[in-house]
Amino acid sequence: MLISILERINSLNEMIFAPLDGLIEKLPLEEWIADAIVDSLHLLPFLFFIFVLIEVIEFYFSDKMDSCIKKARKRSVAVGALASIFPQCGFSVIASSLYSRRMITRGCLIAVYLGTSDETIPILLAHPEKAHLVIPIVGLKLLIAILGGYFIDIISGHFNNPDIINKQDSVEEVLEEAHEHIHDEGCCNHKPEGVNKIELVLHPIQHTINILSFILIITLVLNYALEHFPITDFLANDANGFIQCIIAAIIGLIPNCAISIAITMMLIKGTITFGAAMSGLLSNAGLGLLVLIKNNALKDSVKVITILFIISMLSGCLIEFLM
Repeated sequence: MLISILERINSLNEMIFAPLDGLIEKLPLEEWIADAIVDSLHLLPFLFFIFVLIEVIEFYFSDKMDSCIKKARKRSVAVGALASIFPQCGFSVIASSLYSRRMITRGCLIAVYLGTSDETIPILLAHPEKAHLVIPIVGLKLLIAILGGYFIDIISGHFNNPDIINKQDSVEEVLEEAHEHIHDEGCCNHKPEGVNKIELVLHPIQHTINILSFILIITLVLNYALEHFPITDFLANDANGFIQCIIAAIIGLIPNCAISIAITMMLIKGTITFGAAMSGLLSNAGLGLLVLIKNNALKDSVKVITILFIISMLSGCLIEFLM
């Protein structure tokens, strides 16, 4: 039903933007530049609609979402993975803060990182012709997150670790600290809780502009590359898909929401394979890795990041092989 709604919005969108498209095409611009501007502008109403929806959900259900993270303290890898699927970087930050206090297991942390969606879902929904990819991407991320999280807990001996269960630190204190990280380091300096209803519109406008700016820059770069370099010839070699999986998994480790945008846009443009995109989206934990490095022991943080990279890269390669 959602895809049907998006398709109707897209038809209306095309009609509304037709005069502006004609004006842009008449400007003395290279074709790849004009296409990038047109494609990006067409996403404006979709992104705003989706971000308003996300904002309303955060506003009315932020307490329940925090409750999911508290339940994850009880070694529930599945709860952490499910919570992280919601398209925002906050859960990975909260999970990093809880893990640095040893209030959740390493497997639960890895599950949250692997499941984190960040901007992937909104961008795919903003492209109705690619919206069908949301379910397989989210489904695979959730499956890999749960399996990977429980596997890590079992082999690392943390599954029944009484030190984690009996930890006496205040969950509320850690959540408050985590939200400070989200406010200070997030793309819009935004806290989902404690806002007034006016900000249910103001913040989506700000977020839409920020994300649209990222998309325009990334689309310009991709269009230029497609226009001037033999990328399609490179992609024609099946063996390159596995190389892409490794590179994408490395790039995904960069703690910035722009990375998930770039990977998703490359998938939409066809410049990387589905398996490679999954590698990058699995390893991309948003701001969570930044908070982990700041608050956690360096040696342990390196272990977590290495595990995240290996699972993401191998999962992407397996998907590439099966496809």
